[in-house]
Amino acid sequence: MSRSSTLDEVIIRSLEKYFRDLEGQAPSQVYDMVIQAVERPLLEVVMRQAQGNQVRASEILGINRNTLRKKLVTHGLIEELR
Repeated sequence: MSRSSTLDEVIIRSLEKYFRDLEGQAPSQVYDMVIQAVERPLLEVVMRQAQGNQVRASEILGINRNTLRKKLVTHGLIEELR
C-alpha cells in the first residue's frame, strides 16, 4: 500500500469519527479545521527535513518562500520579523 493511500485512510477515518462524535450537532468550518490540522505538522516535518532552511523547505513543498514564511508565522512556528 502506498503512503498516500495510508494517509488518505487515516484522514477518512478521522473525519468519519469527527462526524460521529458530533452526535447530531451541525458541523462547521470543516475545511479550515482539516487544513489547520494537516498543515502545521507538514510544515514542522518539512522544516526539520530542510534543517530550518526556508528556501529548501519551499522547494520541497512546491510553494513560494514568502507563502511558506506566512504559513510558518500563522502557525506560530517562527516569529514575524518587524
